[in-house]
Amino acid sequence: MVLKRTPLYDTHVSLGARMVPFAGWEMPVQYAGVKEEHLAVRSSCGLFDVSHMGEIEVSGDRAIDFVQLLITNDIERVSDGQCQYALLCRDSGGVVDDLIVYRFNIDRYLFVVNASNAGKVLDWMKEVQAREDFPDVGIEDQGGQYAQLALQGPAAVEILRPLLDIDPDGIGHFRFHMGLIGDDIEAIVSRTGYTGADGFEIYLAPEDAEAAWKTIMEAGSGHNLRPAGLGARDTLRLEMGYPLYGHELGEEITPIEAGLGKYVRFTKDFIGRDVLEKQAREGAGRTLAGIKMLEPGVPRQGYEIHAGGKKIGEVTSGTVSPSLNVGIAMGFVAPEAGKPGAEVSIVIRGRAAKAEITTLPFYRK
Repeated sequence: MVLKRTPLYDTHVSLGARMVPFAGWEMPVQYAGVKEEHLAVRSSCGLFDVSHMGEIEVSGDRAIDFVQLLITNDIERVSDGQCQYALLCRDSGGVVDDLIVYRFNIDRYLFVVNASNAGKVLDWMKEVQAREDFPDVGIEDQGGQYAQLALQGPAAVEILRPLLDIDPDGIGHFRFHMGLIGDDIEAIVSRTGYTGADGFEIYLAPEDAEAAWKTIMEAGSGHNLRPAGLGARDTLRLEMGYPLYGHELGEEITPIEAGLGKYVRFTKDFIGRDVLEKQAREGAGRTLAGIKMLEPGVPRQGYEIHAGGKKIGEVTSGTVSPSLNVGIAMGFVAPEAGKPGAEVSIVIRGRAAKAEITTLPFYRK
C-alpha cells in the first residue's frame, strides 16, 4: 500500500524525524526522542503535525437532527463556535469512532475523526442518511482541504499571542475562532487537544501548512518549543487516560464499557441508545481500569492482567510514564476487579510483576 504524506513531510525529514507508517500515512514518530518531546509538552510546548486526521462536514436545514441521531453526546448543549467530544455508535452500541464535532451554526458541523476511520465514518453517515431518510442533509469529505497542527503545552498561549488576530487566551476551552495566523494564513483555531496540556489545534489549507509550521516554531524559539511526534502524543494521552481507537475503543467495545458514560446523553435519541441505556442501568460486563506498576517492568498491549493467580483481562495500552517514571497501563477487567487499590499483576515475558488498580488520569497538573 502506498502511504499518504502530509504537506509537512519534507519538513519532518529535514528535522531528522523518524518516519513510520500510521493509519495509512507516513508520519513522524519522534525527532529528538519520545521522552524529551513528552516532557517539553508538559513543561513548555510541543508542535505536532496531525494532518492525517479526517474531516467531514455535515450541513443543511436538518443537519442538527441528523447530528443528534448520529452522536451519543447532545449537540444542542453547545453554542455556535463551540466543539464537543462525542462517539458514533452502531445499533449494537459498538463504537464506529470517537471524534470532535465543531458547531459553526445550527446548519453546519465539522466532524474531526480518526485517520484510520475516516472512510468508515463517511460510509456510516451515508448509510444512516439513507436508512433514516435525511436526503436533504449534505455530507462532504473535506479531508483533503485541511492540514492540522496541534500546539500543546503551558506556553501555547504566549507563543500564539503575537501570531493570532485576537488574544488566544480569549478562546475558551473547547471553543474555536476563525481568524489569521501571522499576516495572511486563514485558520480555524480551537482550544482543544489530545495531551491533557493547555493548547490549540489549528486547521488551515494544506498549502499554508509549511509557512504556519515555520512561523509558529520561530515564535516559540524562546519558549523551548519542540517538534513532537506521534510517540509523545501517545504517552501524553495515556498519562491522561484518554482512549485510543483500536485499543480502548472499537466496534466490539461500547462507550459505557470504556468509561465514557459522561459523553452519552440519554435525554435524547441516538443510534445505539437501547444497548447503552441497558448497560448504564444494569452494569456492563467489563470496565476499563487504570493500572500502575508496583515493580519494575513495561506493560505492553496484550499482556495478561492477573488477580488471585487467574487471568482477569489484558492490557490495551501501556508504557513507562515519562512524567511519573513508573509503568502505567489500561485494560478491561470485570467491574468487581476494577476497584482502585485492588492488587493485580501484569505478566511480562512470563514474570508476574506486581501492580495495582488506580483511578484515571494517571497524571494530574
